[in-house]
Amino acid sequence: MSTEQTQRVGIDGRDLSSPESTTTDRDGVEFSAAQPPSSSYNNTSDWQLGVAERALSAAGAAFLSAIIVNPLDVVKTRLQAQAAGVPYSHPLSNVTSRMAYFGPSMLFADLRCSPSCTHAGIQGTVSICPPDCFKYKGTLDVFYKIIRQEGFSRLWRGTNAGLALAVPTVGIYLPCYDIFRNWLEEFTAHNAPSTTAYVPLIAGSLARSLACATCYPIELARTRMQAFKVIQNGGKPPGVLKTLFGVLSHVKTTSNVQNLQGYRVLWTGMGAQLARDVPFSAICWSTLEPLRRKLLGLVGDEANAVSVLGANFSAAFVAGSLAAAATCPLDVAKTRRQIENDPVRALKMTTRQTLMEIWRGGGLKGLFMGVGPRVGRAGPSVGIVVSFYEVVKYVLHQRYSTS
Repeated sequence: MSTEQTQRVGIDGRDLSSPESTTTDRDGVEFSAAQPPSSSYNNTSDWQLGVAERALSAAGAAFLSAIIVNPLDVVKTRLQAQAAGVPYSHPLSNVTSRMAYFGPSMLFADLRCSPSCTHAGIQGTVSICPPDCFKYKGTLDVFYKIIRQEGFSRLWRGTNAGLALAVPTVGIYLPCYDIFRNWLEEFTAHNAPSTTAYVPLIAGSLARSLACATCYPIELARTRMQAFKVIQNGGKPPGVLKTLFGVLSHVKTTSNVQNLQGYRVLWTGMGAQLARDVPFSAICWSTLEPLRRKLLGLVGDEANAVSVLGANFSAAFVAGSLAAAATCPLDVAKTRRQIENDPVRALKMTTRQTLMEIWRGGGLKGLFMGVGPRVGRAGPSVGIVVSFYEVVKYVLHQRYSTS
């Protein structure tokens, strides 16, 4: 190859001018450069980006996303938990509870009823405030009542669990997706070219399954932290470890469950989680890859960090929203299984049985409970994670290619 020949290299750094390469990279972008075969691009390909670099990029993306979209996750979980029968009336709405709770530091301000309640007593205490005042009626109503009754900061309830979950999960998920995709693309290109279009679907499903199984107990803790109201007199709500220890201690007090078998409860609902996340990943990546390729193809040789960010965020936002809407019934089933307090029943529940219970109890509306905040969360979350991850990879590639 002469120095005047054009060598095409994708954003991931793969040489696209060789006979074995495709005409475009997976992002649909081609870079023209008059370089000899010994170009340093060949040494900085996507294959040679280290796992640590990928994981660090993914962890940063997960951290940012978890903080921004956590309030919508709390709202979605509250709506689904309420539909499952979790009571959200004030714990001091009856005389017995108030008699057991009142102390020298008790303030009536702690018992505020919604100002929209026409039955509120003096200063809005719960003395004659009916349980319906604490029932959630929709997405905005959940936001309003959490802020009014529990405080603005409670919208970020479970954020520590979310961060503890998102950082390792995404740190495993995205790098593994890249690796699986690269392996499968090479394999199908040589052995079954007609199946190459299904590579994102398979790679996404495999990577998500691995990440989910590894980090599931933290997901269980986060869901329970978000679902249950904790009213303590000056106390701090339980964190991740305390929540998990509480689940285990509840199992150990149940004589029908063996000690070793009891630890299975930390993976309660993982079947529903996989049933939700694997189709979610399959739909998401199958939609995201071709859409991203088309958007980046419009940019052509003018690609830079900003265009990579915009194309990835737009494609991921659309793909994440569609996947979230399609898998909402499975998300409802997952939440219901995770908040089950009876350890014996929790170990016996299946995703199919749970979906049938939801259908009998609430019909189609029950299956899509919380779909609004779920879609509202998933679109920006997937957009932030994927775009941040790809931009960091792009910057690292540009840095290495010029060094």
